[in-house]
Amino acid sequence: MKYDIKDIKLAREGQLRIEWAAQNMPVLALIQERFEKERPLEGIRMAACLHVTTETAQLMKTLKAGGADVALCASNPLSTQDDVAASLVEHDGIPVFAIKGEDNQTYYSHIEAVLDTKPHLTMDDGADLVSVIHQERNDLFEHIIGGTEETTTGVIRLKAMAKDGVLKYPIVAVNDADTKHLFDNRYGTGQSTVDGIIRATNRLVAGSTFVVVGYGWCGRGLAMRAQGMGARVIVTEIDPVRALEALMDGFAVMPMDQAAPVGDFFCTVTGNIHVIRKEHFAAMKDGAIVSNSGHFNVELDLNGLEEITKSKRDIRPFVVEHALASGTRVYVLGEGRLINLAAAEGHPSSVMDMSFANQALSAEYMVKEARNLDNAVYPVPREMDQEIARLKLAAEGAQIDVLTEEQEKYLNSWDMGT
Repeated sequence: MKYDIKDIKLAREGQLRIEWAAQNMPVLALIQERFEKERPLEGIRMAACLHVTTETAQLMKTLKAGGADVALCASNPLSTQDDVAASLVEHDGIPVFAIKGEDNQTYYSHIEAVLDTKPHLTMDDGADLVSVIHQERNDLFEHIIGGTEETTTGVIRLKAMAKDGVLKYPIVAVNDADTKHLFDNRYGTGQSTVDGIIRATNRLVAGSTFVVVGYGWCGRGLAMRAQGMGARVIVTEIDPVRALEALMDGFAVMPMDQAAPVGDFFCTVTGNIHVIRKEHFAAMKDGAIVSNSGHFNVELDLNGLEEITKSKRDIRPFVVEHALASGTRVYVLGEGRLINLAAAEGHPSSVMDMSFANQALSAEYMVKEARNLDNAVYPVPREMDQEIARLKLAAEGAQIDVLTEEQEKYLNSWDMGT
């Protein structure tokens, strides 16, 4: 079996951490149990480009239990947990091509390695697999029947491809499932981002001014958690509805030009390019800490920052000090890559349980339905989304009401007034 990881000797440590994560992933465990019996992915080759974490390991084991031949690479150069990669290779026989801190050339060589398996299904987090296939590996289209996409940034890219008529196979937007973005993006990103920032800096959040750039579901979660830790939160936005929502949620709202001089912490969660630019870095106070929790580091104009940097040094792990010509210092965390995985461990397993349940069930759905679908981006079927929520509620020991016949009749009628 071919693979490329840091050190196979880390496998035992990774196995223990995978077991720890599994304790809070009951929904995926139920799916894995069914997959072992029904084998819905029998004979399917899958190429997965995801963050190589303990939670991802559970997903890979579930897909394999369903009969799939899976090959895994990282979806970000800094998001791999090397012990997890080793465990998947050593204990589960799953080929992994991922090393934390890999350079750009290695990153793409790993993508090529999983694509060399000639997959029937792709499973993406950021759409790099799909992008490489469409730009460089047209030979694979004869094998591929469909794919899934995990995150907001990837869905944006894929919808742009579909709009331009260049997408060559159907893809399910897992990110758009309610049981994904309402929990993973909000509660997962909120907690793990603050965790990453604190691990990298050991700075006190309470009493600081924390600038959240973007108020989508990730931004909502981050603003909520920063406020809960005692920060004064500023939100910057381009969408008037989201800006108004942030204002009514109790946060200050202003343009980045106004936020730059007053922020102590900055974190981007937009999925867009250069939302913090050279002029913003130049305006920041001495000691400002800048991070990104979007999928790609393009949210920060790092080249623009270099242009005004007089000198720089690594002052702590994942912290680079930029001494500017003006005399101020700006600190960039995790090379501008997603800080919750660069300096921490990513989302807690209990929220990834639902996200990866969506991935597993969407893979099964695509095997059954892909040949009946157009080359477009599709939502997770509503009944699948609801079933995952029901399973999660049951696992948490919670119960909900059921509509009575009278209530169902009322909701489906038009002639019953006051």
